[in-house]
Amino acid sequence: MAIKGFQGTSLVDYPGKMAALIFFGGCNLTCPFCHNPALVIAPQELPDMPYELLLEELETRRGFIDGVVITGGEPTLAKELPDLLRQLRRLNLQIKLDTNGLLPDTLSELINEKLLDLVALDLKTAPHRYNELHSTPIATDLLKQSIALLKGQKSCQVEFRTTCVPGLIGEKEIHLLGTSLSGAKEWSLQQYAPGHALDPAWKELRPYSSADLYQLARIAGTYVPTIHWRGR
Repeated sequence: MAIKGFQGTSLVDYPGKMAALIFFGGCNLTCPFCHNPALVIAPQELPDMPYELLLEELETRRGFIDGVVITGGEPTLAKELPDLLRQLRRLNLQIKLDTNGLLPDTLSELINEKLLDLVALDLKTAPHRYNELHSTPIATDLLKQSIALLKGQKSCQVEFRTTCVPGLIGEKEIHLLGTSLSGAKEWSLQQYAPGHALDPAWKELRPYSSADLYQLARIAGTYVPTIHWRGR
């Protein structure tokens, strides 16, 4: 049994702790600005790590790491995910999940089973613009369900975050997302780093200035009380 697109583990920052990073291949979006394009468009070309070997490696790191970050691609697409998280729980490791929120039923099941300590939901642009991020239509009601699920969540920590990609995130989109997030406690806005974009044309896109990012953060702060402003 192998996890498609798994790239091994590496050490990353996990809020105040140390964590291993696990990648899953495949995604239900093809965002032109994606910074892990190989995991999205060609996961079959990347090496897999056998499931048993992954668990053995994490077992050896238990004294050194506090948790695991599950990312991708989009990890909620993987049928192996729930069992992997149960195994991580048996190792007493904390678990963070990065997701685009388009599979709210899966997300709800993982939360209800108490398999997650932190969920980071990436909000790419205003919901009505999500069809610009894939070759087939996106059911944005699913995204709205995940936002509603996480806004009132008490079983795990939640991070809503938005990469401020010029052309996809502007003042209008921040207002629309802010309306959806009203009632949430925190929202993270981060600078766009174009170097690894899926679409080569987007590698030439100039990021916002610090002043422009500040203005977006100021608007976001009228909807959500705590705004984290990264990469300015």
